Amino acid sequence: MSLKYLSQKIAQTIDEELMSQAGGFSVDQLMELAGLSVAQAIAKVYDKSSHSRVLICCGPGNNGGDGLVAARHLSHFGYKPNIFYPKKSTKELFQRLVTQCKNLKIPFSINLDEQLLNNDLVVDAIFGFSFTGQIRTPFDEVIRKLKETKLPIASVDIPSAWDVEKGNIDNCGFTPSMLISLTAPKLGVNQFTGKHFLGGRFVSPEFAKKYELNLPQYPGIEQIVDITDLSKGKL
Repeated sequence: MSLKYLSQKIAQTIDEELMSQAGGFSVDQLMELAGLSVAQAIAKVYDKSSHSRVLICCGPGNNGGDGLVAARHLSHFGYKPNIFYPKKSTKELFQRLVTQCKNLKIPFSINLDEQLLNNDLVVDAIFGFSFTGQIRTPFDEVIRKLKETKLPIASVDIPSAWDVEKGNIDNCGFTPSMLISLTAPKLGVNQFTGKHFLGGRFVSPEFAKKYELNLPQYPGIEQIVDITDLSKGKL
């Protein structure tokens, strides 16, 4: 099977259609499914016995929301998530996600350096496929520190600081150990060689056919599918 890699424009079009009247989804539904996919992928690769402490770095947009949802699920899975969320969204949806995490006693930290010393794994939920432009404070410093850390990093949909279509231009970003693509992988990760999962078991067959997504079969009741062998260096 040849995977379909999405341009930024097509990814945005698909996202908009999924949340249209015809698609039927709401943003919070898609965020919930995405965050669950991320948590399942982490649980599949990183055992609690060695990677129980998970630092989740959240950005201000929907990618950050995926991270907040993942933190909640990881807590229920028995992990010990910590959240670094330096630029909180004021939207009600995100405030509710924060409340859900706080109700589970998931700590929020403002000290990234300390958290990088006291965790076993980092989840990069900073920027998603819609990000464009320059990386501004405080996230420029966050990216720099993640590039320097020796901890394994799992990125949500696209590694933060990577160009959505061209990848890690001039080696400006970090290279994660694991990637969880959502709906379909993006063009910028077509040369990614780490552990690679696809999450997005919400796309109808008709929808997938319309956009020629060539989605692999999800096993059993899983919300994720391992596409590592399908994606290494292939367009």
